[in-house]
Amino acid sequence: MMMILVFSVLAVGGISVMAQENYKIAYIARAQGDSFAAWLANSVEKEAEKYKNIEVKVFDGQASDAKQNSLIENSITNQFDLVIIQPNNGEAQRPYAEKVVEAGIELITTNARIEGIEGASSVDANPYAQAAVNARKAVEQIPQNANVVVLNGPPGNFHASERRKAWEQEFFKKRPDVEIVGEQIANWNKGEAMRYMEDWVMSNDKIDAIISMNDNMAAGALEVVKNDSQFEDILAYGVDGTAEACLLIKEGKMTSTTMQSAYALAEKLLWASNLLLTNEVIEIHTDISNPLVTQENVDEYLEMHKEAGNL
Repeated sequence: MMMILVFSVLAVGGISVMAQENYKIAYIARAQGDSFAAWLANSVEKEAEKYKNIEVKVFDGQASDAKQNSLIENSITNQFDLVIIQPNNGEAQRPYAEKVVEAGIELITTNARIEGIEGASSVDANPYAQAAVNARKAVEQIPQNANVVVLNGPPGNFHASERRKAWEQEFFKKRPDVEIVGEQIANWNKGEAMRYMEDWVMSNDKIDAIISMNDNMAAGALEVVKNDSQFEDILAYGVDGTAEACLLIKEGKMTSTTMQSAYALAEKLLWASNLLLTNEVIEIHTDISNPLVTQENVDEYLEMHKEAGNL
């Protein structure tokens, strides 16, 4: 697990002190219509309740670069003390994120981090590793000469591209017998995934597996075939560990996912924010872990969701 902290000591008369101020954080979510983004935004709000010196305001980017960029500019105008950006498209948000730092405002990018912004911090997960743990299992699980469909996240999104890269390296290069009979960008969106899956089912007699770069799209694809006996043995892989995905795994409808815990991300985001705002550090870069969720251990994660009030 990566963790880099750059420390700063605030001192008066040789004695280190911590500022006792109240701080405002703008949390700019990718899209509240995305199940993981909503889970993360809600977790950030809940985690912020533990910090009496911090108030978090959540803004919905609506899966729109223009909307997110406008919200980032507004957060500068409204003089927030710290801005957290969950990018829709990291490269589209980069110049606006840089403006935050230039304005002297603390910046954290998350899910996915935007690399290379001098003076910015990040809290994230390793997207290649997230997909790789699924892909390595799938090498043994997906039958010979299988037909598979692939659902991708938005272009320009670091997590989307790195997860797809992992599937290419860890699965498709090792299984040349497998044929991709459908691949589309569904933008993390369940509805878009359903529409593509409906087309693929119409044009293919056999689909052996759904390879999805997140749980929301996998759940959408599974919804299309849930009552079709022709697809009762279909395998399905995702990333995020949402409550919905964990329930699908428990029911035997989804094969596995990688837990990208919004609770863990939120905990680290507020921890990092507090350190930055109180000048204990000047920069932080850290990742959460990537455990695989299967039928063997899904009860543990369902209990986690229940305890958090997510089920």
